[in-house]
Amino acid sequence: MAVLAFRDTTEENKILCTMNVAEDFQETFDRITPKDNSIFLFLWHVVHLILRVLYLALEIFQTVESYLITNRIVKAYGHLNLQRVNYLGVVIDSDEARETAEVIQLLEWLSDIGIKKVCLYDKEGVLKKSKEVLMERFNSVKQSNDDSELDALLNIKQIAFEFVSSSDGKEAVAKAANVLFKKYYSDGDTEKPFFTESYLTDALKTLGAVELDPDLLLVYGPARCHLGFPAWRIRYTEIVHMGPLKYKKHGLILKAIHKFTKVKQNYGS
Repeated sequence: MAVLAFRDTTEENKILCTMNVAEDFQETFDRITPKDNSIFLFLWHVVHLILRVLYLALEIFQTVESYLITNRIVKAYGHLNLQRVNYLGVVIDSDEARETAEVIQLLEWLSDIGIKKVCLYDKEGVLKKSKEVLMERFNSVKQSNDDSELDALLNIKQIAFEFVSSSDGKEAVAKAANVLFKKYYSDGDTEKPFFTESYLTDALKTLGAVELDPDLLLVYGPARCHLGFPAWRIRYTEIVHMGPLKYKKHGLILKAIHKFTKVKQNYGS
């Protein structure tokens, strides 16, 4: 009796097909890739040059724009509704925060604009080390018998500071999480809710650790992000990237604040 044996070649065909595709791709790549990298190196330099030219053009445009705004040539930014900016946050890259003179100049601009409360943040807490210098410069008024000096002191616009780093608030959030755990999970019979923002806020209020959220956050640094600023404090905060601190511009600060005050904010229930 003859027995016919059938062989399933499906898996073998798949493997052979995959190998053929890989070989075809490798041959195509070898064909279009030159033996040396001179072409790719040339293209890289061309792209790099184009980006530098575009960046230089943007820097020139921003410098001219800042000059026009600062000198009141552009009238649109002359009047700011500072009631919308009750609390301003300033995020600075830790490496740039070591330039104390640049930080002081920035704060002087904010003081001249009329900002009353500022939250200063850098990830490593560099600004905290300059706390005394900044507090003395902007919040300390010395007594003097000289009328001219007294008049100058009366014109000083003091700023209330808060200094924040990445470590601030983490302990409070951990304690708040512990409060929620004991309240809802220590008892096995208690219903386990789906935690939302309101639960965390109530727990922080219980601990007395609720801080103000900045209305506007100005970020100075190379990266377009909040650089680790506590996320639970920027739920409704407008974030504006201002570029490196050494390239800061007075006019662009006025523009950012003016643009923020004109934005209509809708808060969900």
